[in-house]
Amino acid sequence: MAYVIGSACVDIMDRSCMEECPVDCIYEGERKLYINPVECIDCGACETACPEQAITVDRLADPEFRADNRHFFEEPLSGRTTPLGTPGGATAVGPVGADTAFVSSL
Repeated sequence: MAYVIGSACVDIMDRSCMEECPVDCIYEGERKLYINPVECIDCGACETACPEQAITVDRLADPEFRADNRHFFEEPLSGRTTPLGTPGGATAVGPVGADTAFVSSL
């Protein structure tokens, strides 16, 4: 079970969660952070580190944000022709510079 970052993170990317994540599975969009559900090991370190309380376990997350989190990795983002997929760590990818259509519309 992965974690999901919700609406409290939009336009307030504190990044404390990124520093605490032991597997580097939190990726930076343009306005929000996203947790790769395949790479997440369900340790919960990100949830306790988030000062905005924007992170929750996926089964309790807002369904719109749960789906949106998957879309960030499974669908091509603006300016890209292929999905991000599971690249094996956010540090190597760096800031993605794009968000899902859902977050872009907020």
